[in-house]
Amino acid sequence: MLLDKDTQLCISLSGRPSNIGTRFHNYLYDELDLNYVYKAFTTSDLAAAVSGIRGLGVRGCGVSMPFKERIIELVDVMHDSASAIDSVNTVVNEDGVLHAYNTDYEAVAQLLRENSLPTSLSVAVAGSGGMAKAVVAAVRDHGFQDVVVVARNSGSGNALADRYEFSWTSDLGERTPGLLVNATPIGMAGRAESADLPFSDSTVAAAQAVFDVVAMPPDTPLVRAATEQGKTVITGAQVIALQAAEQFALYTGVRPSPDQITRASEFSRS
Repeated sequence: MLLDKDTQLCISLSGRPSNIGTRFHNYLYDELDLNYVYKAFTTSDLAAAVSGIRGLGVRGCGVSMPFKERIIELVDVMHDSASAIDSVNTVVNEDGVLHAYNTDYEAVAQLLRENSLPTSLSVAVAGSGGMAKAVVAAVRDHGFQDVVVVARNSGSGNALADRYEFSWTSDLGERTPGLLVNATPIGMAGRAESADLPFSDSTVAAAQAVFDVVAMPPDTPLVRAATEQGKTVITGAQVIALQAAEQFALYTGVRPSPDQITRASEFSRS
């Protein structure tokens, strides 16, 4: 595609930028012949970066850790998907007015529905940050009732659990929930914990289903362990594809087909 003065710029802001979103969005821009371009960034000055979005007319911005909560005070309109969980992963610039959404929630909710996970399962969600907020809200809205938030930070962990009338613990101990959800960076490529499991071996062995929101690599240690044991597995690669497709629709007004989403997702990880 030939860039020109009318090309719409979309970006992402992350503490650890990757090529996944960049490749996903640009693949679809090319396939659908849209005059857009996407570029990933990090920043040490979030307020200045958001001012740049507004001042330069950047059309949209994906938001990742550690900015999902910090960006709230810098946007103008919080839509229900973001305000309900106090976490933002998408900003859309409408003529200088910054609208905030959370497409993570929508992706997690869709995957819970598609996998027909029984709501009778007990659930453990590891983490208490922006992604964990999306997961816990989606788990509650799906109908799960026996849920524990597992977080080392007692303040944010308790606050997240209390918001949805669930329980909090810093350690599962001997408990064996039926559904395990990892919403922490444990298992993420490039981190010190990249080879670690967010739950003990015995906890994973006792679970019926495992959901890891970490997208890089798609086969995290948790995903590999659960797959080898024949469990229902939902991956971060699935989450990132669905949430990116929703972002794409918000930015462009064009909703890609399921086949296009699949091909763009495969290309983004190739």
